[in-house]
Amino acid sequence: MKIALIGYGKMGHMIEQIALERGHEIVCKIDVDNQDDFDSPAFASADVAIEFTNPTAAYDNYLRAFKHHVKVVSGSTGWMKDHKADVEALTKDGKQTLFWASNFSIGVAIFSAVNRYLAKIMNGFPQYDVEMTETHHIHKLDAPSGTAITLAEEIVNDLDRKKDWKKGTTTWDDGRVEGSADHKADELLINSVRHDEVPGIHSISYDSEADKITITHDAHSRKGFALGAVLAAEYTKDHTGLLTTSDLFKF
Repeated sequence: MKIALIGYGKMGHMIEQIALERGHEIVCKIDVDNQDDFDSPAFASADVAIEFTNPTAAYDNYLRAFKHHVKVVSGSTGWMKDHKADVEALTKDGKQTLFWASNFSIGVAIFSAVNRYLAKIMNGFPQYDVEMTETHHIHKLDAPSGTAITLAEEIVNDLDRKKDWKKGTTTWDDGRVEGSADHKADELLINSVRHDEVPGIHSISYDSEADKITITHDAHSRKGFALGAVLAAEYTKDHTGLLTTSDLFKF
C-alpha cells in the first residue's frame, strides 16, 4: 500500500517506521515547510494519507487530500465542533473517505468497550457518581483530550443520570490550576493533568459511600497509537465513507 504522511513529527516518524515494517511504501511526507506537496503527483498516488497535525490545520488538510481523492486516516482532535457537519456531507455515500479516531490505540479500543459496558451496568445503580481524569504531556494543546471526550460521550449515552460532560480543572507541573471543578449533578466532570512527557492516561471512577470502582488505560508509549493508525489505513484502503474504530474493531 502507498501511504502519504501529513505531519512528520514524533507520531509521523513512528507511523513511518511501523508502516515500513509491515511492507508498505511511504510515497510523500508533508509538514509545515512543504505544503505545496499536497498538489504533487507523489501525494496523488497514495492509497491513504495518515494525518496527525493539530486542531487548526486538520480540516484544511482533509480538504486538500480530498481534492486529489486521497483517502485520509486522521488522529487530529479539536476540529469536530466547527466542521463535523461539513465532513459528514463530504463523506456521505462514500464520495470521500475519512477514518477518524480520537485515539488509535488497540488498548483504548478495548478500554472503550469496557467503558460502554460498565456504564450500562451502572445505569441501574444511581448511588455511584462518575467522573474522569485524563493525564497527558505538557505539550498537548487541547483539554480535555479527544479520547476523554469520546469516552465521556459514551458514558452519557448509556447513563441516564448524566446529560452532558463538562470541562473541569487542568493542573500543570508548575502548580497552576486552571478552570473549575464546579458542575451540575447531571454533568460528567473531566479533569485534566499536564505532566512531563506522559503519552496518555485515562481513568474513569464510579464512587459511592460504600466503595469506588476505577478503570484506567495507561499508555506506555506512542507505539500503540502508531500501530493502530497503520491498521486503520489498511482497513481504509478497501472501505469508503466516514469510518471509525467501531468499524475496525468489532467489540
